[in-house]
Parts: sequence; C-alpha cells; structure tokens
Amino acid sequence: MFESEDGKTYFVKIHAPWEVLATYADVLKIKVPFKANDIPDNSQMPMNWLATPFRLPEHIMHPEPDYFTASFDNSKCDFFLIDNKDTFFPPSTRNRIVYYILSRCSYFRDECGDKDKKGIKRLLNNGTYTAAFPLHDVNANCESDRYNLYKYWARFFCFFKEQPLNLIRKYYGEKIGIYFAWLGFYTEMLLFAAVVGTICFIYGFLTYDDNEWSKEICDEKIGGNIVMCPLCDKKCGYWKLNTTCNSSWQSHLFDNVATVFFAIFMGIWVTLFLEFWKRRQARLEYEWDLVDFEEEQQQLQLRPEYETKCTNRKLNRITQPYLPITSKCARMCLSGATVLFWISLIIACIIGVIAYRLAVYAAFASIMKDSPTSNLQVVGPYITPQLATSVTASCINFIIIMILNLMYERVAIWITDMEIPKTHLEYENKLTVKMFLFQFVNYYSSCFYVAFFKGKFVGHPGNYAYMFGSLSKLRNEECDPGGCLIELTTQLVIVMTGKQVWGNIQEALVPWLMNWWGSRKARNHPESLYSRWEQDHDLQGFGQLGLFYEYLEMVIQFGFITLFVASFPLAPLLALINNIIEVRVDSWKLTTQFRRPVAAKAHSIGAWEEILSGIAILSVVTNAFIVAFTSDMIPRLVYMYAYQPDSQRNMKGYINDSLSVFNISRIQLTTLWIFLCRYRDYRYPPGHEKEYEHTMQFWHILAAKLAFIIIMEHVVFSVKFFVAWMIPDVPSDVRARVKRERYLVQEYLHNYEVEKLKVQLSLNSSNDCTCTPMIYPSLPQHEVLSECL
Repeated sequence: MFESEDGKTYFVKIHAPWEVLATYADVLKIKVPFKANDIPDNSQMPMNWLATPFRLPEHIMHPEPDYFTASFDNSKCDFFLIDNKDTFFPPSTRNRIVYYILSRCSYFRDECGDKDKKGIKRLLNNGTYTAAFPLHDVNANCESDRYNLYKYWARFFCFFKEQPLNLIRKYYGEKIGIYFAWLGFYTEMLLFAAVVGTICFIYGFLTYDDNEWSKEICDEKIGGNIVMCPLCDKKCGYWKLNTTCNSSWQSHLFDNVATVFFAIFMGIWVTLFLEFWKRRQARLEYEWDLVDFEEEQQQLQLRPEYETKCTNRKLNRITQPYLPITSKCARMCLSGATVLFWISLIIACIIGVIAYRLAVYAAFASIMKDSPTSNLQVVGPYITPQLATSVTASCINFIIIMILNLMYERVAIWITDMEIPKTHLEYENKLTVKMFLFQFVNYYSSCFYVAFFKGKFVGHPGNYAYMFGSLSKLRNEECDPGGCLIELTTQLVIVMTGKQVWGNIQEALVPWLMNWWGSRKARNHPESLYSRWEQDHDLQGFGQLGLFYEYLEMVIQFGFITLFVASFPLAPLLALINNIIEVRVDSWKLTTQFRRPVAAKAHSIGAWEEILSGIAILSVVTNAFIVAFTSDMIPRLVYMYAYQPDSQRNMKGYINDSLSVFNISRIQLTTLWIFLCRYRDYRYPPGHEKEYEHTMQFWHILAAKLAFIIIMEHVVFSVKFFVAWMIPDVPSDVRARVKRERYLVQEYLHNYEVEKLKVQLSLNSSNDCTCTPMIYPSLPQHEVLSECL
C-alpha cells in the first residue's frame, strides 16, 4: 500500500504471481503457444515494395514469431513453450486475469452465509475505492510498448502509416485491437468511394454549361416572365422564377447523370466493404486466437451484476443463477416502452422543426415583401428565404439531436441495467440495439423528411394540403422548381459535418482540459514525488462503454455516406478526412489522456456487423427512391425521350413543360398585368375538361420512377448477392491453418500423454511395484492403463 503525495489517497498495488496466472489461464481457457507455425507464409502481395513508405519498422509490426496455440492447461505446463514465466503471458492477458479475479472476489458474507457481496465494481459504486485500473508503461522508457505506440501510432504525422495492430492487441487487448482494425479497414475502403464521389462531383462541375433547364430559369425572357404562385398563404406573394437561378445551378452539381452511377456504385461498394471485412476479421480471429472465443465468453464469463441480482438457482448440467421468466418479461416490456417513448419524442421534435420551417418561411417572405414581384429577393448575394429557412432549421435540428443524445444515453444505460443481461456480450448487444434505434431516428429523420415527404403532399392552388389541418394555416412545404435535392444536400452536410466536428472536439479537447485541470496541483511538485500510479489516477477513465461510443459514432457516419449518398457524392470524402483524424485522435487519447483500460477479448465487432448489413440493404432502397422521387433525373429523361422529337433530344422547353397553370384574378404586378400563375406539377390547365387533374405525362413519369426503382434495386441486389457468394468469408489459407492447428493440438496432446504414461510406467518399474497392465479392447492398443496392485 502506498500513500499519495496529498496524504489523503491510498493506492493498493495488486500483483499476480505465476501460480495465480497459470490457474486462471486454465479457467479462462487462454490460448498459448505450443509449437512454431510450420505453414509457409504466402501472403506476400506482388509489388509489395510499393507499400514500403506506409510500413512501420518490422520489430513494431511483428514483435513475436508465429505459433500454433492451444488452451492453457496448468497440469501440462511442460507441454507449452514457456521460456520465461515473467513474460509468458502478455500484459493484456495479465491485467484481464487480475480483473476477472477482482470482479468475482467476495468481500462480505452475512452471518447466515446465504448472501455474499462480491466484485470490485460494487466496491467502486459504494465509494470504498475511487478507481481500479492497470498501470501504464512508463512513457519515458523508449523500450516500452506505450512509448512505441505513441511514437508510431498516436502522432498525427503518422496518419499515412499502417497501424501496429499486434502491438495494440498486446498492450490493450483484443477488443480494442479489433476496433482499430475495423476503423483502419473502413478508412482504407473509404478512399475508393471518395475518389469515385469526387469524380462524379467534378463531372457535375464540368457539365455546368450544359445545364439547359438552369439557363431557362435564369433567362430574363423565360424565367423572368414566369410568375409563380405563392408558396404560403397571406404573407407570401407572387414571385418570378428567375429568383431561384442560383439554387438551380447549385443543384446541378449533385443532380446529374453521374448521380445514378454513383448510387449504383455505392450499393456495390458497401457489399465489397462488408465481405472483405469478414475476411479480414477471420484472419485476425485466427492470428489472435479468437476462433472459439464466443462460446467461452457465453459459458464462462457471467457478469458479476447478474450473479449478484439473480438469487434464484436452477439445476441443470451446470448449477447457475437465473432470472424468472415473469420478471424478465416485465423488464423487457418496460424497456421497450421506454425506447418507444423516446423515439416518439424525437418524432415530435421533428414535427416541431417542420412547423418552424413553415412559420419562419412565411416570416422571411413577409419581411422581404418590399415589392409585389420581389418578395423572394435575395437576403445576400445568393441566399433566398428557402435557403435561409433550410439552414436555420438544420442548425436547430442538430442542436435538438445533441440535447436528446445526452438525455437518452443515461436512460438507455439504466434500462439495460434493469434487464440484467447475463454476459458482458449480451449487455453490450442489448445496449447497442437500444442506442442505435434511437440514434437512427434522431439523426436520419430530418433527412428522410426532406428526401421523401417534403413537396410530395402539397396539393395545388385552390386545394392545398395543410399541416394539422386547414385551421393551422401552415401549408405543407413545396420544393424549388429545381427540386428538393439541394436542400437534402444542405441538411446532410450540416448534420454530418456538425456531428463530426463536434465529436472530434469533444473527444480531444474535453479529456485534455479535464486532465490539465485535475493535475494542476501535481505540476507544482517535483517529478520524483509524482508517482506512476498518481499520474495514471489523474487521467480520465476509459470506462466499459468507451468503445461503444466510438463504434456508434462511426456507424452513424456510415449511415450518412450510404443512405443519402445519392444527394451528396462528396460525403465519402468528408468521412475519409474525418476518419484519418479520428484514428489519430483515438490513439492519442488512449496513450496519453486515458487510464489504461482493462483488457477484454472480442472475436468480432459484435452486433455492429448486423447493423452495418441492415444499413447496406436499406441504402439501396433509399438511394433508388432519392434518384427517383427527390432528384429530377427521371422527369428530365421522360421529357427528353418521350416528349421531344427524335431529331431534337434536348432539354429546351423542359421548365415550361414541368410547370402547370392556375387561373387567378386580374392583378397588376408593377407594369405587368397577369391572369395566370405557375406551380410545380403536371396538371391540366383551367378550361380543360379535366381541369387541375393530373395529366398523362404525370402518370408516365410515375411509371418511369417505379420502373427505375425496381430495375436499380434488382440490379444492385443481384450484384451484391453474387459478390457475396463469390467472396468466401474465411480465406482458404486461414481455413487451412485452423484445421492444421486443431489437428496438431490433438496429435501433440496424444503424444504428450503417451510419453507421460511411459515415464510413469518406468518410474513404477524402478520402484519394484508389481503392475498388471489392463488393455481395453474398445481403445487403441497404445492407450494402456495400468493399475498398481
């Protein structure tokens, strides 16, 4: 026990001797080497020299030779390759064993002996101890693993270097190693999506001058002479089409032929990403001895909270605590109701933001109503009331998202604790599902509204649709004549970029400021008085859910770049830049700003893999609908190929064709008398026998949209399933190594037992003990048991 410099805090350093480590390594079935790997490594890629600038030194990447491993057995220590007992178990394994013991150690038993209190977590919760953590290596020691991680991994100027995953696993454990392996692989795959997305954006920029419909909107003789119907009641007036000139040009950057190609490409890219990750994960499972880990975790590592709260026991093959079915159902129902309540709260907030958009747009239009024809004049050089409303609403929506996140996190943890999951894996999976369902609705609902609802249920002049009914006077929003795609792009950029910037600031700045403030007193004392354990104690705790939030952040980003990527091809580029920073920020935090977390094992990214697969399937549907219903791609193609002569095949006259006519009373607009206003729809003009009903062109366009969705989904899904079938989840060389290792374990254990038996027999013979060999016919002849008479 050590007293701290302040004289108030006491530190207890726990050391586990070899006997303890060996005993619990046997209990936890920890795999250790027993034979050097004799399979030739053919993983060298051709032209491997091209990757030399991105490689780290060999002693950092591969500090240990490759071995075949088997579960440790304390009674067979001489079977394994034990050169030095002090270094046989890596640091991550040692601190995992110690924490396993502490989490199950009883510290109080009542007089009757019926109940006992156990676990370091309980002592931390009741304030007996303030913290429990493994110590970091001394950073000043150039030979330490921590120093090497800081030098070759955590520094930002190493962003182009590969990650030392084996060293991360050795120092922090497999669970953290798997996270950084996945994050690095995801970032590498984003490079391809970012390049293709940037090319599509450049295509939109290079074809800027071929945009005939924007030229017509901006033309004084065409767009300047088209008077549009008011976009809201009473406060909004008539306006000229050419006031939306700028937004029409901006929309072309993202709404062009390349959009369709990129949407299809991303549907295939996400499949390749998931399939190649499965292969990468299978290789790591083998290299890190995680092939059979899930079964061990489920059976051996019950949560201490589960063992403490579940006092009922039932007899089966293993006597273990259990939760009665009635109690489990009641807890599940309460948990589900709580999640539904919070999701309903998000939807209510989104409806409130939509009402804000409608009310503020009318206010903007009223303020800028300086002349009868220019109530939609620009606020600045390029800002219209629609853009101003969209930007402010997106910012308010982002603020609401962050506030609800902070509130819901504690609720999600509380209801997951209330369910009393059996294992740590089950706990994390339950929390993952709850948090992701909430975050999915929280982050994506506003984008879904703009993409699939805004401008779709407007009605027409004389018969408009209203939010909350006609008494509310809040008319449903309309899209610009250029479409809603540019507004979806604005919404996506603000929410996605805002989340990434805020997340990086929160992850890097907050721990640094808290550590700086917490260690202010220690900085006034010499380094000799500021011990290693005190320095670690002043760092921030990583927490059991530290990785959970990192995964959640990346999966939400994955949703942005897949679900709505057809509206913003530069989204993968923004994600790539963020992830390059994210890898270094996370590594810097772990090595310098956080206490060393307790090592944990994980054979995969867990429930996140199923969530990513679900997002990948949903993204094909959403992008198909965005191209069909949010973009104006299909109406333009129908106009060009069905309503233009074969000799023309151009977009001239498209704007006039896409606007319907409404008859109004005679109103003077400055020097112009008008009788008609235009609105975005395909309806018969006044005076027609089917006045204001949808034209045949509307039904042609609708049929083309539905046909496009069906064709795109079938094409992309067919390619996805074919690619998934073509690429095996486990590489052939890994499968061969696993089989080879299992064969060698059986063979070597058999030989070991035979040799051990021979030694025992020779010892018995030398002691002149009369032995009668007993040969069992059902066993091979070499399996002989002897009984000493």
